[in-house]
Amino acid sequence: MTLQAVHTNHAPKAVGAYSQAVKCRDMLYTSGQIGLNPLTGEMVADDVASQAKQVVKNLTAVINEAGASLDQIVKVTIFLEDMADFAEVNQIYADWLGEHKPARSTVAVAALPLAAKVEMDCVVALG
Repeated sequence: MTLQAVHTNHAPKAVGAYSQAVKCRDMLYTSGQIGLNPLTGEMVADDVASQAKQVVKNLTAVINEAGASLDQIVKVTIFLEDMADFAEVNQIYADWLGEHKPARSTVAVAALPLAAKVEMDCVVALG
């Protein structure tokens, strides 16, 4: 089995020992993205809406770099620091994917890296 790391400068560099995404056979597994600006490496803002909008931009960049499109997303996991932000993040998520409705899980977590309010990762079918 061959694994191929995916990297784009249009998404933040990994802040740890991992790849932005990994291709395995005809699947793509993205690492979690938080609301970091890829140019500065800083959080875009303190509010969940701004962070969620940056998260989906970052994920889109990684998915596109792998040669895939958003309609190939099979599963998304959303991690929220506060479940009270669910409706706001859900609307941004819905706007991002439009009519495409992959499987999804949303979980509340005690904390996220760099004090992020939201993180998302995806599983994408390639080919």
